[in-house]
Amino acid sequence: MTAPQDPRSRAAALSIWQGPVEPEPLGGGITNTNFLVRDGDRRRVVRVGADIPVHGVMRFNELAASRAAHAAGISPAVIHAEPGILVLEHIEGRTLEPADVSARLEEVVALLHRAHHEIPKHLRGPALVFWVFHVVRDYAHTLEEGGSRLRHRLSEFLAMAERLEKAVGAIELVYGHNDLLAANLIDDGDRLWLIDWDYAGFNSPLFDLGGLVSNNELSAAERDRVLELYFDRPPTDELRYRAQAMLTASLLRESMWSMVSEIHSTIDFDFRAYTEENLARLARAYREFQEMERR
Repeated sequence: MTAPQDPRSRAAALSIWQGPVEPEPLGGGITNTNFLVRDGDRRRVVRVGADIPVHGVMRFNELAASRAAHAAGISPAVIHAEPGILVLEHIEGRTLEPADVSARLEEVVALLHRAHHEIPKHLRGPALVFWVFHVVRDYAHTLEEGGSRLRHRLSEFLAMAERLEKAVGAIELVYGHNDLLAANLIDDGDRLWLIDWDYAGFNSPLFDLGGLVSNNELSAAERDRVLELYFDRPPTDELRYRAQAMLTASLLRESMWSMVSEIHSTIDFDFRAYTEENLARLARAYREFQEMERR
């Protein structure tokens, strides 16, 4: 018998349930289709999604990262996994908004620092590297081959990436989350949790710090505070410059991610508008980088 193909039916048909369930769609996901399932007195989150090679999303990697993050006390437990399905313990709480991140920088940065340094102690099997400049170069090929509406700008984006990569320089290697949106942080009333490890991989800490600042539109003073909290010292001009380079690279990647999604994603989301929003933010960040470069 052929297994149900639509995501909701797949979630409902899992053999782990005690009885019939009615998966409830969870909003917010633009890489997976997510559901809340009430199974008796237990609540689970079901993430349905296959590998996405154009984005470097490999589900074996997400599973390994999720398990290691739980072992490190960063993320909820993995309850069940099979091809295209990940079932997680549901955390009762609320997802953060950018204003919450701004108000709780010490907690957020401390959690991120723990994730970077504790998760590798529990990680098993092959692991990916998330190097944003490789991602950008690969996206450029994908966009050229796919006939992107913005392919006339690809040479500009590649030149920008080359300049930013040189500015970042030598890096410390940690285990990065690489998708630091406020919505990937949950407050259960007692503590914060970091979820969604689709893009996990070894990386510079500056990428997650840059993503934290750019995705939550933190101010320059808050950016300095993030760097000071993470590195336990006031930031130097050199660190600010390198951090701004990586922040700008994170916005370049997010813009090109959305451009690729315009072509390849089947999820109902206005990727074109998201592309334009991120390109505007990228332009502002790159101007600030260039100003730092001239100082």
